[in-house]
Amino acid sequence: MIKWFCAVIIVALLAGCNLDVGVTTTTGTDGGTTGGSAPANGELARVVSVVDGDTIRVEINGQEVPVRYVGVNTPERDEPCYTEATNFNRSLVEGHVVTLVRDTSDTDRYDRLLRYVYYGNTFVNEALVADGYAEAVLYEPDDEYFDHFRTLERQAAASGLGCHPTGIFNDSNDRR
Repeated sequence: MIKWFCAVIIVALLAGCNLDVGVTTTTGTDGGTTGGSAPANGELARVVSVVDGDTIRVEINGQEVPVRYVGVNTPERDEPCYTEATNFNRSLVEGHVVTLVRDTSDTDRYDRLLRYVYYGNTFVNEALVADGYAEAVLYEPDDEYFDHFRTLERQAAASGLGCHPTGIFNDSNDRR
């Protein structure tokens, strides 16, 4: 039994086992692939800190800037599941080099970059929704993955994942 277990571990290590948290490559509503490797048109940045579930601070060309994830919303500091969503985000990106991809808007009213975020084979915005730590929200005109995120949110809610059992996302408002 121990020999078999060791053999499995060695094979997994030799195969370069990639253990993404929660999400693997999936097909989006437009038939395109989401998840997986980051698009080639992205910008590399090093995550300096995780602010909360949907906001990070990154370093780009020696300058530190805030980044707000496009298409998702996580609980705020005074709301249920804030710590869990923030910790999940932290587990995905903290200290890593990520790829930032713009939808339509460059920044929000708080001068944060608005981006889809990828780390390796993980589409972070997607992972947050699929694992129940974020809700899908349409911030027009940035809508590339909204329908896909909304589908993932419904699945996470039906499965009682992440923050859904708290009822934090039950406001029936998916547009801001």
